[in-house]
Amino acid sequence: MGRPATLWKREDIAARILEGNNFLIYRGKVLRIPNSWLSEHPGGALAILHFVGRDATDEVDAYHSEGTLKTIERYAVGTVEFGEEGWEPLMPPVMVGWVRRVGSDGKLEWYNEATAVRSTEDTEFSPSSQILLVEKNAAVKDQAPTLSTIAPPPTPLCPKLQARHSAAYKELHHRIVDAGLYKTPFITGNGPDFLRYILFATLSVIAYKHNWLTVSAVFLGLLWHQLGFFVHDLGHLGFTHDWFWDRIISIFVADFCGGLSVGWWVDNHNVHHLVTNHPSHDPDIQHLPFFACSPAFFNNLYSSYYKFIFPMDWLARLVIPFQHQLFYVIMSLARFNLYRLSYTYLWNQRNSKKRVRGGQLTWHLELIGMCVHWWWLSRVLVGCGTWKMALWYLLVSNVVASPLHVQIVLSHYSRSTADLGVVESFAHRQLRTTTDVICPESIGWIHGGLHLQVTHHLFPRLPRHNLKKASVLVKEFANEQGLEYAEFGFIEGNGEIRGALKDVADQFKIIGMVAEGEIREAILKETKI
Repeated sequence: MGRPATLWKREDIAARILEGNNFLIYRGKVLRIPNSWLSEHPGGALAILHFVGRDATDEVDAYHSEGTLKTIERYAVGTVEFGEEGWEPLMPPVMVGWVRRVGSDGKLEWYNEATAVRSTEDTEFSPSSQILLVEKNAAVKDQAPTLSTIAPPPTPLCPKLQARHSAAYKELHHRIVDAGLYKTPFITGNGPDFLRYILFATLSVIAYKHNWLTVSAVFLGLLWHQLGFFVHDLGHLGFTHDWFWDRIISIFVADFCGGLSVGWWVDNHNVHHLVTNHPSHDPDIQHLPFFACSPAFFNNLYSSYYKFIFPMDWLARLVIPFQHQLFYVIMSLARFNLYRLSYTYLWNQRNSKKRVRGGQLTWHLELIGMCVHWWWLSRVLVGCGTWKMALWYLLVSNVVASPLHVQIVLSHYSRSTADLGVVESFAHRQLRTTTDVICPESIGWIHGGLHLQVTHHLFPRLPRHNLKKASVLVKEFANEQGLEYAEFGFIEGNGEIRGALKDVADQFKIIGMVAEGEIREAILKETKI
């Protein structure tokens, strides 16, 4: 297909976006993504909506194979011209609280789902570019977004420098491809892993047959822990590199063996990668009432992913002051929350009209997988003899798998949650919001290779067994671009995250004391009157 001849101006693209079109920039071309494709996109609708009006070249290249990238040409409707500062981005409507939904007449119309609050200061934690979503103002009538709505606020970043980071990232990506790091090391990488899965499963069965139930539960938990890393690779198409086969394999591993929905995980995880550590948009840091990794959560934030308010209710006010002390207790039970999220997602998808290759098939397979999982696990629990022992078995097996959750949280909670705006390059955002966990190579399998989160976030499709080699190139890139490549040991990292949670907890206590003091002062004034 030839290069489209139409040259689009920024104001023309803005006007079309306000009309309800999904326009984004890719390799100098203007792509128009039909609304009908949003629900069909394997990566989820938000993965597209968060880049409307923006240059999504780096993100698109990072998430799609060459074969898939060729099909993107069909959506090109023209070109744009870049200057030294690259494309001047617009704010995606979804990031300022506007979405399209079916109206009473059956046609799509604009709907204001939340109020966008723009920062009135310029600090490290609340830069001038920051926009957070809060509960919708009922007094404001829904009309439609305007040009001022999608105009980005001032940014503390230098657009020219961000364009340079983006250009350097593209060169780094070529080096990664040329080094053959997208090729899966089936024998040297996955081979030892498969032997480990078989070993843990076998030991769990043997211990169970000898009535060593606690030991059996421990090895089952270790199996789930290790399989989680395999599912992670499959969800990123890092095994066969084919969507259908990676999804089928991941359903067997995640749903049939682990009782968790890989469909939910992919939908959630893709958004996390694209808007990492954004309080209003990243579902992986939205954990109220149990955790608040940023003071921004004190403001009853709206989640564009979950589509509801995370309130600072009575339970949050009770837990947040002690979140750093309760961290390991809560994280040990995190897998039970994943069950809830998985089943809620599948229920919400029951009427989905997805028509992607295998879309309906995989949804039904996930339901079958859940039934099979709980059938075999219930038989295991019944075989424990008593309900107390069955409960103990269930608890131990799920708690043993919890270090996986600690590790993932470790890579982000202690990093910046500030919104530096849509001018920020993909590489800059990932390096700013992510950190590695340093560990000896001999025990890297315990972390599943995903302790190298910085490199993983820059190249999510890379097989995790190749992250070590790729990280060498990424560190060179960061050094050349003057960017921080954060990393710390597991123990040090735990200290960092608990310290970050304590800082937020202390701020919450201070706010509470100030509010209490103001109330007392007001009461005294009323009494004097």
